[in-house]
Amino acid sequence: MRPSKRAPDELRPVTLERGVARYAEGSCLVSFGETRVLCAASLEERGPPWLRGSGKGWVTAEYAMLPRATHERTRREVTSGKPSGRTQEIQRLIGRALRAVVNLPAIGERQIVVDCDVIQADGGTRTAAITGAWVALHGCFSWMQARSIISVNPLREHVAAVSCGISGGVPVLDLDYAEDSAAETDANFVITGSGGLVEVQGTAEGKPFSEDELLALLRLAQSGTKRLVELQKQALG
Repeated sequence: MRPSKRAPDELRPVTLERGVARYAEGSCLVSFGETRVLCAASLEERGPPWLRGSGKGWVTAEYAMLPRATHERTRREVTSGKPSGRTQEIQRLIGRALRAVVNLPAIGERQIVVDCDVIQADGGTRTAAITGAWVALHGCFSWMQARSIISVNPLREHVAAVSCGISGGVPVLDLDYAEDSAAETDANFVITGSGGLVEVQGTAEGKPFSEDELLALLRLAQSGTKRLVELQKQALG
């Protein structure tokens, strides 16, 4: 039995609440169980200097964990002068996931920055951030369309992410912290609405995992992200 009493293929309760940040062009408060992430998308009229003259826009992300998102206070990374390696890895992952489903030339030479701030962490913060960031980005593009800044929504399709792992020898979906910290294998899957794989991250903790176990995790992730995409569609109304 899982610590949360869930079935192996069962997600935690997931909510996606739009429009929670008054001043952001698009925003979403996403909850995966007790993990909560505030995603806010901001329009910047100028893109990165290295894209100047290309006619293309850019989508990027920043990720941070609030000091009391965890059991003990974590120092703000700004006090150390630079983000940690983990933070850099996660924000690059979020940016790659979003760009995989965006028609960048349709933005024009502009940049969208999606800030993902973890309010409360109980495992799966990066996957929750990606799922909520897509909703925030959709809101930003809708805001731009309503003001005739762009003529069409540049999003080609949905993208969502979920964690999977092998816990007690059993492949399971959407690990919380208690499960993640003791799992034999931990993996994250980023998958589009049409089923395309954007990124797969998998790590064995001590005992290597087999090809059959990897495929079992993939099947769980496919079913999980399919459900997350349905929830994204419901959030958009």
